[in-house]
Amino acid sequence: MSTYEARLSALREQLKADRLDGFVVPLTDEHMSEYVGSYAQRLAWLTGFKGSAGSAVVLPEEAAIFTDGRYTLQVRSQVDGRHWSYESVPETSVASWLREHAPQGGRIGYDPWLHTKDWVVKARDALAEKGAELVAVGRNPVDAVWSDKPEPSKARLVVQPEEFSGKSSAAKRQEMADWLKEQKADAAVLSALDSIAWTFNVRGEDVEHTPVALSFALVNEDGTAELFVAPEKIGEDVRLHLGNGVRIHDREAFAPYLAALKGKTIIADPERAVAAIFEALEGAGAKVIQKRDPAVLPKAIKNQAEIDGHRAAQARDGAALSRFLHWLSVEAPKGGLDELKASDRLQQFRQECGDLRDTSFDTISGSGPNGAIVHYKASPETNRPIEMNSIYLVDSGGQYPDGTTDVTRTVAIGTPNAEMRDRFTRVLKGHIAVARALFPDGTRGSQLDTLARQYLWAAGLDYAHGTGHGVGAYLAVHEGPQRISPVGSAQAGGDEPLKAGMFLSNEPGYYKTGEYGIRVENLVLVVPVEIEGAEKKVLGFETLTYAPIDRTLIELSLLSPEERQWMDDYHAKVLKIVGPQLEGDAKAWLEEQCAAL
Repeated sequence: MSTYEARLSALREQLKADRLDGFVVPLTDEHMSEYVGSYAQRLAWLTGFKGSAGSAVVLPEEAAIFTDGRYTLQVRSQVDGRHWSYESVPETSVASWLREHAPQGGRIGYDPWLHTKDWVVKARDALAEKGAELVAVGRNPVDAVWSDKPEPSKARLVVQPEEFSGKSSAAKRQEMADWLKEQKADAAVLSALDSIAWTFNVRGEDVEHTPVALSFALVNEDGTAELFVAPEKIGEDVRLHLGNGVRIHDREAFAPYLAALKGKTIIADPERAVAAIFEALEGAGAKVIQKRDPAVLPKAIKNQAEIDGHRAAQARDGAALSRFLHWLSVEAPKGGLDELKASDRLQQFRQECGDLRDTSFDTISGSGPNGAIVHYKASPETNRPIEMNSIYLVDSGGQYPDGTTDVTRTVAIGTPNAEMRDRFTRVLKGHIAVARALFPDGTRGSQLDTLARQYLWAAGLDYAHGTGHGVGAYLAVHEGPQRISPVGSAQAGGDEPLKAGMFLSNEPGYYKTGEYGIRVENLVLVVPVEIEGAEKKVLGFETLTYAPIDRTLIELSLLSPEERQWMDDYHAKVLKIVGPQLEGDAKAWLEEQCAAL
C-alpha cells in the first residue's frame, strides 16, 4: 500500500469513528489564503497534489479531487487515479458532485474554519436534495490521522517601515473607522492575512512566499484595534510600533472574543471570513453586516511610496533575470543543464541583486513538455534536461522589502520551429495589446481579457487561465480584487473596475500538451492618461517589469508596425534601466538583445 493510499484508508477509518459518511478537504487555511503554512497543507498530505488551488471529497467507497484548468496535467501526475477521480472546476463543483455521489441520508463533514459561509449554504442545499446532511466538525479528522503534522510557525512579526508603506497604521485604521461610522457598525473583522499585514504595517514569515503572520484582527469604529496573534511572535519593536491603539490578544482568544460581542454590529467579509466567524458572531447575538473587508481596495490602490518601492525592486529584479538569461544563453547549448539547476541559478542571481527575502511563489522552470504544465514545479522526479531545439519557460518572482515581483520569459534553446514562432508571436501580440490598451475609468478587467486572446482565437487556440492578477506591495503575489480574466472563470474577480494605482500582471500564454509552453508576463501599473479632447477620464498601463523578450521566437511578419515600435521602445527602456547594472559579456549580450527589431 502506498503512502497516500494508507493515508486515505486511515482517514476513512477516522470518519467511521466520527460517525461521518464523508469529509471535504479544501486547500486553504482559516484565513482563506491561497498559499498556506505547512500546518495547513492537508490536501497535499492526503492526496499528493502540490498545486495552489483545489479541494477533495472522501466518501466510504470513492474519492474525488477538484482542480481548475491550470492543474489538469499536474493533478494527474501527482494524484493516483486508481483511488481518486479527477474533477474539473468550474464545470463540476464540490456541491454538485456531492449532490450526485453522497449516500442517501449520509452525514458529510466539513471544517467550518476552512470554508466560506456561501460554500456551506450551497453544499448544505445540494446535500438536502439527497436527504443528506452537512455536519460541522469540532476537530478536523485529517488532523486526527496526520501524526507528524507540523506546528504553526513561531516566527516573529517585523515592522514594515513607513518609507515603504507610505502611510501609518494609525492613519489606515482611522480611515476604516470613518467608514465604519458611515456603515453604523461597531467593528470590522479582518481575517485575510495580507489585509492584517497591510493595515498594521507588519510582515511575517508564517507562510512560504507571502510575508504575513498568522493572526486575526478587529478594527473598531474609534480607530483602535484588537490583534489576535501568538504572544511569542510579538517583540518589543512591534509592540512599540503598534502603540496603545492596538490591543494584543492571544490568537486562541479570537473565537471567544467574537462570542462575547452580543448586541454589537460587526462587518465581516463573506468572501474572506470563514463560516466559523459568522457562526460565532451570529451565535453571540451580534448583528452581522456582510461587506467587503475595508482593507481590500485601499491595499490594491498603491500610494506613491509603494509605487516607487516597486519600481526600485523591479529594476534590481530585472537585472537578476537578465543576468540569468545571459547565463542560460551560454550554458544551455553546452548541454548538461536541467530545470532544477536553472531555477537554482536564477535564485542565486536574485540573492546577489540585494535583500531578497523569499521567492514570491515556487519558480516554474519548465523544459519542453513540462512548460505546458501551467503551474509546474520541478522536482527530482520530474526534472528534465534543457535540450537543444526546444522551448524553456521560466516564471518566477521575488519578495523584497520594497516590492513583490512576478515575471515570465519563454526562451528558445537552439532553433525554434515555425509553429513555435507563430504561437509565441500570437501570445506576444496579445501581451502588447493589453500593454497598449487605453480604456475609460470604470472599465473592468473582464472587458480587457479578450484583447490578449484575440490572436490565439483567430488560429483556433486559447489558454485556460486568467490574463492578469493583482499584485501586492511586499505582500501576496496574487492580490484581489482586480483581475484581467473572463467573468466566471476559475480566476474569479474579473469584474472589478480598474483604478489608477493598481498593479496587475499581463500574462497571456499558449500550452501544447506534451510539447511546450509559452507565456510572456510583465507587471503593469494602472495610470491616468491624458488624451486631448477626451470626454472621459482615460486610463492605461505603465509596464513595470524590465527584462529582454526572446527575439528569436518572434515571427516578424506577424507584427504590425505599431507592435514592432512597442517592442523597440520596450527594449530601449530595458537597456536604460538594466544596462547600467550589468557589465562585461552580460552587458554586451543585453545590448544585442535590446537592439531594434
